[in-house]
Amino acid sequence: MNDPIATPGGKLVLVEFDDGIAWVSLNRPDKRNAMNPALNAEMLGVLDALETDERCGLVVVTGAGDAYSAGMDLKEFFRESDRLAPEAWLQISRVAQTWQIDRLRHYPKPTIAMVNGWCFGGAFNSVVSCDLAIAAEEAVFGLSEVNWGIIPAGNVLKSVASVMSARDGLYYTLTGETFDGSRAAEMKLVNIAVPHAILREHTRALARTLLSKNRAAVRAAKHAFRRVGAMSWDDSDDYLAAKLDQLRLTDPEGGRNEGMRQFLDDKTYRPGLGGYQRDKSGSSGA
Repeated sequence: MNDPIATPGGKLVLVEFDDGIAWVSLNRPDKRNAMNPALNAEMLGVLDALETDERCGLVVVTGAGDAYSAGMDLKEFFRESDRLAPEAWLQISRVAQTWQIDRLRHYPKPTIAMVNGWCFGGAFNSVVSCDLAIAAEEAVFGLSEVNWGIIPAGNVLKSVASVMSARDGLYYTLTGETFDGSRAAEMKLVNIAVPHAILREHTRALARTLLSKNRAAVRAAKHAFRRVGAMSWDDSDDYLAAKLDQLRLTDPEGGRNEGMRQFLDDKTYRPGLGGYQRDKSGSSGA
């Protein structure tokens, strides 16, 4: 059972540990989990704490109740922010950007966004920033900003443009129309959509798959993927070679050598069809 003293979050962000998975829920269900400054600050603290928490091998971000998140809290982020000094507004905005984009994109542990319901505007940032995303087919997505006279700011359009085609991104940005989880999967905003009734079960199965892999290799692979997209082919080749050498020196499992031994010598597994045998402590089976 969770120790309430040792569990991060607890008010606007709920954390539940489940055999290596940290289920992190935005918790303002009466506001469809709209993100206000207090929630953003708590979420940043939760991610900081989970980074070194041994109970957490992977983070699932979701929402309490029937929503993932309705985006930014309009009253607290727009109406009330008008009365703030520019320096105070920048600080509030920086905290939101930090956890939604900077921390999640480069988090040292795998991350999955589980979109269980309403997902609007600013919520797109965390969905795209997570390594993987699964949505309920019944979930409702929307970039509704144009409907009330503004644009999707806060790097939301950057997030959309990084995973969706220009045609799809522009269509929903300019019309403000909503779309469901199945359509989100078709447009690659999320990896897959499943019925809501099996959403958590499917997410848990995916999480278990990731947790079964060499954790140092998973961490290196996700960070490398994030970086090579902006590199030239030559720079990418050099970077990936250096990253591979780094992994061989820093991997506590010695995964490369153990995988080679099991494949070439023991002939106990085939790399394209599964992972090498690891013991329950997370080390190789040598």
